[in-house]
Amino acid sequence: QVQLVESGGGLVQQGGSLRLSCEASGRTFSSRAMGWFRQAPGKEREFVAGISWSGSSTYYKDSVKGRFTISRDNAKNTVALQMNSLKPEDTAVYYCAGGTGLYASSRHSRSDEYAYWGQGTQVTVSS
Repeated sequence: QVQLVESGGGLVQQGGSLRLSCEASGRTFSSRAMGWFRQAPGKEREFVAGISWSGSSTYYKDSVKGRFTISRDNAKNTVALQMNSLKPEDTAVYYCAGGTGLYASSRHSRSDEYAYWGQGTQVTVSS
């Protein structure tokens, strides 16, 4: 089992930055791919960024490439999402997610590839 708790959301002006953190409990964290998803009001949840279990591979939704950076610290059981140059369209509830399976080699960008979810943290970007 993996339990995930996000923090770091808030209100920021367009062009600003926020850093989301996700703290995980459970012994298998370091063996799982991790990801960040978001859900805006009235929209489906969408993939934002993912990172392999080792941290050697990262991948992003096209609209956030160059602005967002995902990272992890397996010694501290944490994963982070640094968000720069924020836009109003980035406004959403952001969720941390832990991948199914251990030591997966494939990229995880679908919701059904993640088995564990945090409660979400609100990010609001004002124009």
